[in-house]
Amino acid sequence: MAARSKLLLPLATMLSVLAACVSESGPLDYPTLVGRFADEGEPPPLIAEEAYLSDTDFYVRFRRGDQTRYGGGNWARRIPILELSESGQYDGPYLLPLQYEQNEAWDDLPEHRVSARLLEAADWHAMRTRLFGAILPRGEKSGIVLHFNVDDYFLFYDDNGDFQASIIDDKPGDYAIARRITMPELVEMGLPLLEDFLTERGIDDRRIGFNTGDTGYYSLPFLYVNRDLPIAVFVRMPGPGRRFSAGPRSVPYVQTAGHVAGSHTAGIVFRPVSSLYRLLFVASDTVAETVAPTSLNEFAGEPVPPLTSQAGMNLEEWEARLDELTGRQPSSGTMRFLVDGQEFFTRFIDAVTRASSSISLRTYIFDNDDYAVRIGELLKRRSNEGVAVRVLLDGLGTIVSTIEKQPTLPEDHRGPSSVHRFLERDSEIDVRQAINPWLTGDHVKTAIIDETLAFTGGMNIAREYRYDWHDLMTELRGPIVDVLQYEFEKAWAHAGLFGDLGYAAVRLGPEPDNADDIGYPVRALFTRADDHEIFRAQREAIRNARKYIYVENAYFTDDAMLYELARARRRGVDVRVIMPLVTDRGPITRNNALAANAMLEHGIRVYIYPGMSHIKAASFDGWACIGSANWDRWSFRINKELNIATSHPEAVADLERRVFEADFANSIELTEPFPERWTDHLIEVVGDYIF
Repeated sequence: MAARSKLLLPLATMLSVLAACVSESGPLDYPTLVGRFADEGEPPPLIAEEAYLSDTDFYVRFRRGDQTRYGGGNWARRIPILELSESGQYDGPYLLPLQYEQNEAWDDLPEHRVSARLLEAADWHAMRTRLFGAILPRGEKSGIVLHFNVDDYFLFYDDNGDFQASIIDDKPGDYAIARRITMPELVEMGLPLLEDFLTERGIDDRRIGFNTGDTGYYSLPFLYVNRDLPIAVFVRMPGPGRRFSAGPRSVPYVQTAGHVAGSHTAGIVFRPVSSLYRLLFVASDTVAETVAPTSLNEFAGEPVPPLTSQAGMNLEEWEARLDELTGRQPSSGTMRFLVDGQEFFTRFIDAVTRASSSISLRTYIFDNDDYAVRIGELLKRRSNEGVAVRVLLDGLGTIVSTIEKQPTLPEDHRGPSSVHRFLERDSEIDVRQAINPWLTGDHVKTAIIDETLAFTGGMNIAREYRYDWHDLMTELRGPIVDVLQYEFEKAWAHAGLFGDLGYAAVRLGPEPDNADDIGYPVRALFTRADDHEIFRAQREAIRNARKYIYVENAYFTDDAMLYELARARRRGVDVRVIMPLVTDRGPITRNNALAANAMLEHGIRVYIYPGMSHIKAASFDGWACIGSANWDRWSFRINKELNIATSHPEAVADLERRVFEADFANSIELTEPFPERWTDHLIEVVGDYIF
């Protein structure tokens, strides 16, 4: 394990109040740590010999090998490790960049300064061992993940019994994640341990500086602790930075135009049947939607009845009805819900690092932001280590995503201009890009590891899904994984050189049979050009529901489903909907406002999620349906989508507890309609067709 692995992990996170010595200017955005680079070599450890602090700056004299160096920085450059408290005040700890390093001694040290007592790396290692000794498994080939504000580290004892830590991307493939721990939890454990440690050694000094022995780019070689405030500050070494040739700003627009043109020229030549098929059904559905619209006006003036107390629908009969509706029986498997990016990407990275033979990733968006680049680098590394990695991108979704920039993206990030080329460069990854005839898309998100483990749901590979948005993925095992693998193989072949012929060849071949035969009934539901299973199944579930319907989705523009929800509420069903007030699609925000007003008018309880919820989940009297499909026309009738459904009591109860009950509690229930403008209704009419 490289010396970088001896990464300092915040103990000092015992801290509660903002340091008086920190200036009033706000903290900087915390950029994602990217670890040490393979070509960095083995730099010598830095050993602090003298440290001073003033009201605005810090100064450190240290040895780097045989050289004496003088460095420092300004407190205003601090970077918070934890999230802000509810009061908006930050309680520490911090990272503090070492802004400069020079050979010459300082000639302008401030008159009013204080010094810190410096302790050796051995002292830090002893303290670190005490902190992590009780929570790290030994001799089990496993470790724990420590969640920073925006980064995840894997902590473990190696085969020699030595403590190791690395960014989770570099987690050893033969180690499993035993548990996850957050920084606040570490804070709670760390404070009393540090005080006991210093007291035992007779150290009464109130300002302590630890040498940590950590080396390399982005390492944390020094730790400053003020026991009176208390506060801890980790001094971080700078890195070389990582930039890609982004090209002119017009590049993604040119790529978009080229991809759309290619989807309707060469794309149609190699996929004539499927392309014309899609055109037929897009056109026919548009005509049907225009000629026979669904309206809530038939309920106008009717009072909303009270809720009924009747039992929910018979789930055995309902599953038999689904067999008829889909023309097939369910598969089987186990489901584990992964709520939000921290939970999902931790598990996903764990699975990718442990993959032994294959990784098949199908995603609507693979962005070029800093976090997506990290995932890309991990996939590239695994491909170069002998794992067969295939990535299937929706062409339009991925290219357009590179135009949009998230507000939390570090300002100095310069992403690759082409995600496709970035993934293939210096790797063995095989990348294919699905075409988008008539602007239809492949909105499915699945990741299949070693053909025995799968993830599916709403998350793409992008920064917002890891850090900013509320979302849901499902981890699957059992024969349902074979179903997802078969869907991947068909989509992969269709995106290849032989197009429709390749797809037909896979359809005529044997279906995968690699997953373990475990689990309870689980079924996959699809949206295809000629089959709107997800829409039909959920519409039928609404019509059959007798007790309750819970729905969480970001986009409510399908009038037919709003009509069905209103009808269910008129039968006395408890209908509740969770939606974000503001979405990532500007016009949809106004559509959602009108939909919320309509639902409120007809007795449906509407909850506004505080932030962007991208979850696509529903529960109908104990039948759950989750996945990639929005509640809009494109997901229900046009784009390729994949949802997973089950009536298994434990799985449904877990979903309702972790998603619906939690989000009802965290959201604000709407009691008054939103103000409406005449332009909203115009946008709503257009939105039904194009958003």
